[in-house]
Amino acid sequence: MTQRPEPSGYYTSDDEKTLHKLGYAQELFRAMGGFRNFAISFTIISILAGCLTSYTIAFEHGGPIAVTWGWLLVGLFSTIIALAMAEIASAYPTAGGLYYWASRLGSPGWGWATGWFNLIGQIAVTAAIGYGLAVFGQVLFDYWFTYSAHMDDWFGASFNTSTYILYALFLSAAVLINIFNIRITSGLNMFSAWWHMVGVAVVVGVLIIVPDRHQSLSYVFTETVNNSGYGGSTTSFSNPAFWFVFGLGLLMAQYTITGFDASAHTAEETNKASRMAATGMWTSVFVSVVFGWILLLAVTFAIPSTQATLDTANALLPIVPFIWVESMGQNWAEFLLFICVVAQFFCVTASTTSASRMMFAFSRDGAVPGHQLWRRVARNRVPRWSVLGIAFFAAILMIPAVWNYFIGYAVGTAIAVIGLYIAFILPVYLRLRKGDSWDEPRAWSLGRHYKWIGVVSILWVALVTILFIFPLYKVGLPWNDPFDWQFTNYTVLWFAGIGLIFGGWWALSAKRWFKGPVRMGTEEELERYEEELTARTGMPAAGG
Repeated sequence: MTQRPEPSGYYTSDDEKTLHKLGYAQELFRAMGGFRNFAISFTIISILAGCLTSYTIAFEHGGPIAVTWGWLLVGLFSTIIALAMAEIASAYPTAGGLYYWASRLGSPGWGWATGWFNLIGQIAVTAAIGYGLAVFGQVLFDYWFTYSAHMDDWFGASFNTSTYILYALFLSAAVLINIFNIRITSGLNMFSAWWHMVGVAVVVGVLIIVPDRHQSLSYVFTETVNNSGYGGSTTSFSNPAFWFVFGLGLLMAQYTITGFDASAHTAEETNKASRMAATGMWTSVFVSVVFGWILLLAVTFAIPSTQATLDTANALLPIVPFIWVESMGQNWAEFLLFICVVAQFFCVTASTTSASRMMFAFSRDGAVPGHQLWRRVARNRVPRWSVLGIAFFAAILMIPAVWNYFIGYAVGTAIAVIGLYIAFILPVYLRLRKGDSWDEPRAWSLGRHYKWIGVVSILWVALVTILFIFPLYKVGLPWNDPFDWQFTNYTVLWFAGIGLIFGGWWALSAKRWFKGPVRMGTEEELERYEEELTARTGMPAAGG
């Protein structure tokens, strides 16, 4: 049999051939290697962002044991979940990621549900990362040039409003970087990975050497705190209420270890994607768990006083900068904050990249209102309108933080965790249901271990989903007296609204026209389109 010649002047790589089998043309620019694919997930996890900006959650809900042992517990189960997802990513290396997997393993309805949970989670995690960056940035800028006082003098802006303005500025900067060539953003992610690893080493080294005194081993590994109101102030291991509080404190670690699906969403921009996207996914989690634990230990050893730290939390101020100032002085605190703020900006930039690719892919199949706009690709092969859309919706999500920054931020983290992990686990469940009959070709496989890995992953996600819909503080429960809306976890309200809108949309309309991933054409049509796209943009499909 004679082989059909390639279109004139155009070479189809193995990655593009795999993408053609999945039904898509190579529209995005494939220029990322394995390390850069790892780097984007590692950057979004960002141990210099999530576990420091949300440290208050764990410290008030469990104390040092929720920080140290809670991190390891969540890290173990998150690694298991990442392994379960990696095998599926290897079989379907496309920017659609999770929603594409669910559609292929299940049905368009499964894909619809997975896609919307994933998109909401992507928006929420981008918002929470950006707002945490704004909080730390505000502390640093107040030290440098009294930013908050100037905002009050010039514009009459309150402290929380000043935080939100800074958040909007950081989001805008992330958008500007993301509308450039993918080589710029992927190069930034590679630099970010090294910044995070070296930054953690520097922060840990400073926290070991500079403070005059440190907490004891017993304090770091066994001390308990309960500042939630549940069970009074009980910190006894024998009291079930304390273990519930400890469970709420796991939100810190679970929120931090999210976003690793970025390796899947950038698969169409990664060389040797079937292997590298899978490897990037689980290694980014494992490396983050190790480095993150070392960082958290160093911070916890440096705590000057439990009560003073709780007083800072009760004043709705971030406690990590307080710990650093009290234990080392303002100059050292400024130095460490600068390292963290730069890392956190890398993080929100990478999260915007990942979320925009998911929005682009979901829109490519017609699932998102205004999909004709969101699926447009600019001349530099970047989905610019999706980048702008992610930033716009992330900005809206955090508006409640203007009234109560901590609860607004905590709810953003809960929405991110629940949305993303439900989206993570639906394809894992569908793959488990397929059993040994699932024989898609893939470069990376779990073998028969997929069974226990899938079951453990599902059980863990079910547990944390239930935990994180509870208010972090007892005063926010409807049956309490007094009831206080500002301490209410409105995560459940968000998901109730989302369920009504998108569930209702599916039942009334979408199930009749949404068919899941739609092939863009035949093999010949895809190659012809790619050749035309290369000629029109002046950019080849891949950059090596």
